[in-house]
Amino acid sequence: MEFRDYLRILRQRGWIIIVVALLTGFAAFGFSKIQTEVYKSTLNLLVRPSRIDFGQSQAAKVLLDSYKAWLFSSYRAEAVIDELQLDMTPQQLLGDVEMAADSLSLMLTLAVENSDPNLANDIARTWGNLLIKWQQTENEKNRQEDRITIEFRDDPQAGLDSPKWKINTIAGFVFGAILGVIVVFILEWLESGIVRRSEDVERYLDIPVIGTIPND
Repeated sequence: MEFRDYLRILRQRGWIIIVVALLTGFAAFGFSKIQTEVYKSTLNLLVRPSRIDFGQSQAAKVLLDSYKAWLFSSYRAEAVIDELQLDMTPQQLLGDVEMAADSLSLMLTLAVENSDPNLANDIARTWGNLLIKWQQTENEKNRQEDRITIEFRDDPQAGLDSPKWKINTIAGFVFGAILGVIVVFILEWLESGIVRRSEDVERYLDIPVIGTIPND
């Protein structure tokens, strides 16, 4: 097919691509709007050794994974549930929580998902305080120069995590456009053996048309 053939197809059937793209885009938008909004609250905990030397810093880095394992426990989840009087099981709460450790910045990150942004912040804050209080108890067993403190880098902040209606809508438009193109080329393929124009005769017979009989 030549370039002019593609232009002809777009002129004749381009409306199909536009309609399908609009339909799928608006469908994605509508589906996103009826979904339950889920917010994610992120809390960053800084781990600070009392001494800034290699040995103490390495000890803090090694402890990061231990802190992460200590936090991600059904015992801690149950303690948060009891303090906030939540109507869920520890396993359900753990399913809404993600944790990560960054050994370079000596920081633990706790992320909590919930349909209520304020409750997500409360859960993150309460969970972080559990580790801080536990470490304070551990510090009492050590000398001042061997202690490690944990503190909030900032208050937990909840933001909308899903649905991402803008991304979903754009993806719907793009998918619809691709689907529309496929439909158009299927239609063209089904009608490829039908001769309607002089250009079709030239294309199939590879000879120029020198005249046509007009319709009365």
